[in-house]
Amino acid sequence: MMNYKGNAMLKIEQLKARVKDGPPILKGIDLEILPGEMHAVMGPNGSGKSTLSRVIAGHPDYEVTGGSVTLQTPDGSIDLLDAEPHERARAGLFLGFQYPMEVPGVSNRTFLRAAFNTIHRARGRMPLDPLEFDRILQDKLELLGISREFIQRPVNVDFSGGEKKRNEILQMALLEPRLALLDEIDSGLDVDALKAVAEGVSKLRTPDNAVVLITHYQRLLDYLTPDHVHIMSDGVFIRSGGSDLALEIEERGYDWILNSAA
Repeated sequence: MMNYKGNAMLKIEQLKARVKDGPPILKGIDLEILPGEMHAVMGPNGSGKSTLSRVIAGHPDYEVTGGSVTLQTPDGSIDLLDAEPHERARAGLFLGFQYPMEVPGVSNRTFLRAAFNTIHRARGRMPLDPLEFDRILQDKLELLGISREFIQRPVNVDFSGGEKKRNEILQMALLEPRLALLDEIDSGLDVDALKAVAEGVSKLRTPDNAVVLITHYQRLLDYLTPDHVHIMSDGVFIRSGGSDLALEIEERGYDWILNSAA
């Protein structure tokens, strides 16, 4: 097991950011995530939830105007704000998109092997040939209950919403990130697809990784129980608590928290 010596895997201090040349969106975020933890970030539309994940991942449309974001790895701490997006990914950061992109003409298998070998090289390992990779891929397909036919199709082309989200979880399974940021993986899913995606995330949790779930609704948390829940409004966290906070949001909505924070 990796030894983080009691340090947070991810530490965010007074993070402030905006769309380039736009008004402030994040206005001072503080957050610490320990190995093995799952955090849920909730809030109404426009509160800054997706911006938070994109800024951590290094999306080029955003400008950081203050604060720090540090990722702890077995090789030491990395200042994510000084790293390029591909460097953040190689350090163990994974972003599951709300709307995954289609890649016509590239099979899912080819895409997954390229991503897997890129991360393998970054971790000082030899890339795998197609047969070696297929053995690992088959294990992950079986773990997640995904048909092998799924990997022969072009990446996300003509995939349903549920299939796109399950493909994100398959990528996560293969890349084994230290920190996974899952941006509204419940968006547009029916109950069966939501349950399948949630079960996949649950199977991939270990004492050495961490997950951040960004969601509007408590329904995802019927299947995944976070250690901490943070409510965001107007670019800051206005309340944090345990999984029962999400249940309270489901019963009472956001207004009672927004009004008490005003």
